Amino acid sequence: MEASFIIPLFNCLPLTQACVASLRATLPRGLAHEIILVDDGSTDGTRAWLQGLAAPCRVLLNPRNLGYAGANNRAAATATGRHLFLLNNDLVFPPGWFEPMRALLDARPEAGLVGNVQLRADSRAIDHTGVYFTHQGKPAHLTTIRPLARLTGRQEVAALTAACCALRRDVWQDLGGFDEGYRNGGEDIDLCLRARAAGRRNYVCTRSRVLHHVSQSPGRKQRDEANTRRLFQRWREVIAPLAARDWSREYVARHWDRSHVFDDALGRQALAYRLGLLPRPPAAILAGVQAAMDAELARWDALLGAASPPT
Repeated sequence: MEASFIIPLFNCLPLTQACVASLRATLPRGLAHEIILVDDGSTDGTRAWLQGLAAPCRVLLNPRNLGYAGANNRAAATATGRHLFLLNNDLVFPPGWFEPMRALLDARPEAGLVGNVQLRADSRAIDHTGVYFTHQGKPAHLTTIRPLARLTGRQEVAALTAACCALRRDVWQDLGGFDEGYRNGGEDIDLCLRARAAGRRNYVCTRSRVLHHVSQSPGRKQRDEANTRRLFQRWREVIAPLAARDWSREYVARHWDRSHVFDDALGRQALAYRLGLLPRPPAAILAGVQAAMDAELARWDALLGAASPPT
């Protein structure tokens, strides 16, 4: 089978119905595929609606709410497709979204996760073209496409959201799926960083676009602090230089038309690093990021209680 589309559900039935309808309407004719819908204890009529679905849809009903990572892991364990597409149930798929993602996966054997450009469903504004790390080391959405990426059709990123992403099933299995220690947030960033640590590259397919209603599942944001803290504990030494790189890129872009800004040492270092004249993040910039991350960890420890880094 070519593709398995995995959609975890928790309530929001009208969004789910629109998602599945647009997905089925936009897949190429003759594509060998399955749509696996895994329900996490919905109470709004979703389970009754699921009973009426036929092939290529398959339904898994969790006896309890497993959360995003657990629901995806359970569905992926039953998937038979060569490619796995992980999809949120609040997506709307326009024609032509699928083929560029599949082509990029097939063309890049080194690919880890492949995402796409996501537009807000209400305004059509770009909401996601990848993930970067702020000066505090926190993941945030990119909303721009680099000029070269417009030509090549791919934008390499450190991480991306799993709201709409794809990867080969053997890569998923090699990486071990999502870490269920995260609860509805952070598990996709963690998986992307594990892919990079394994020597793979994560891409956003700039020729594929979907509409996203953004964070519609109930309780989606309840554990953001704990999830980001877990991400910091595990990946601090990896995130810090990525955040320093991203800060330098953003700083130069923001001040490019004000040359006097680069008269100070920090500005010159950011510019030199951004232009590739320095092989590593400047010490002052990296130290600033690490100090900001330490402050965030101290705040979370006070708020959530001290815990040893996860294994």
